[in-house]
Amino acid sequence: MQRQVIRIDEDRCTGCAECIPNCPEGAIQIIDGKARLVSDLFCDGLGACIGHCPEGAITFEEREAAAYDERQVIENIARQGTGVITEHLRHLKEHGQTAYLKEAVDYLKEKGILSQMDDANPAPSGCPGSRSIAFAAPIERSGARPPRRRPSQLTHWPIQMHLISPHAQHYRGADILLAADCVAFAVGDFHRDYLKGKALAVACPKLDSDQEIYVQKLKALIDEAKINSVTVMIMQVPCCGGLLRLAQTAAAGAGRKVPIKLIVVGLRGEILKEEWA
Repeated sequence: MQRQVIRIDEDRCTGCAECIPNCPEGAIQIIDGKARLVSDLFCDGLGACIGHCPEGAITFEEREAAAYDERQVIENIARQGTGVITEHLRHLKEHGQTAYLKEAVDYLKEKGILSQMDDANPAPSGCPGSRSIAFAAPIERSGARPPRRRPSQLTHWPIQMHLISPHAQHYRGADILLAADCVAFAVGDFHRDYLKGKALAVACPKLDSDQEIYVQKLKALIDEAKINSVTVMIMQVPCCGGLLRLAQTAAAGAGRKVPIKLIVVGLRGEILKEEWA
């Protein structure tokens, strides 16, 4: 069918990835250093990404293209978490795409991703805290009395691997701390000694499902967010070693090379091992 879709000028594209967070359908990926439309099925032709490219490499074109498929779009973005789904539903509502919006909501309910929807403001009812947020650094005042509580060193939200977006601004060029869920409870000075200055992601290699998604996200952090390093922090229990294997698998499949540090924590919070993996 003839319809309007985006066109990306490869010669003008620098691979900066500014367009990716502004595509609510997940239709754009960085491949071989360039932004690509991964499938006509994902492009609704509404142009939310237009104007976000600093090089002006994204325009519209009318051409023969496969029909936009709302269900395929939901399957694509659901892997990135409910916060991304929220943005997509809001995008459809703002552009008056009531038919697509109804199809998306019905499909999400059918799959059990959404149990309830607010017709006036469609958004997932179960997890409003999955939206990406960056925090400002705490202000240090000269001569001020030290606070009674140590400030948090967490710089962003969300942090769980199923919810994070590797395209979030706070991951770009960052040093990543990939920590097992239990680590922060065991290490008394986790924030001061290990989290400070790093972008955090947490996971449980024993209990989390669909961990192949973790590998894909870690690869995207390496190749697209161009992170500097990965520190994998795990407990001494055997099942925790799976988190290191996930990081190593992602690094082996990535186009860039980044160093991986391993830190193993004892059950009482002592550091048992710290080495480059």
